[in-house]
Amino acid sequence: MDEGNPIAYTVLVPGVPVYADDGERVGSVERVLADTSEDIFHGIVIATEYGERLVLAEQVRALHQLGVNLDLAATAIASLPSPGPLGTSSPPGGYGGGPTAA
Repeated sequence: MDEGNPIAYTVLVPGVPVYADDGERVGSVERVLADTSEDIFHGIVIATEYGERLVLAEQVRALHQLGVNLDLAATAIASLPSPGPLGTSSPPGGYGGGPTAA
């Protein structure tokens, strides 16, 4: 599958398909969570069949123009946390800085 060129989180747009580590499509990008003033990528919120789910930056393998690849199995998507209001709530342990929707 051709997902286009690698991209930075700053140009990732809503609607881009999201794929599990086995290539199965598990959702689409809703929004990017980042501290743009510090240039820190915190993760993404994805729309899934289970509702919106929070994917942390360390769970994202690659960002491309036409697809996001995760380091997660498709079966793990349902157990990901739901984002808080506007995607700003952090999971236990936090982010080390207040994420904002980029």
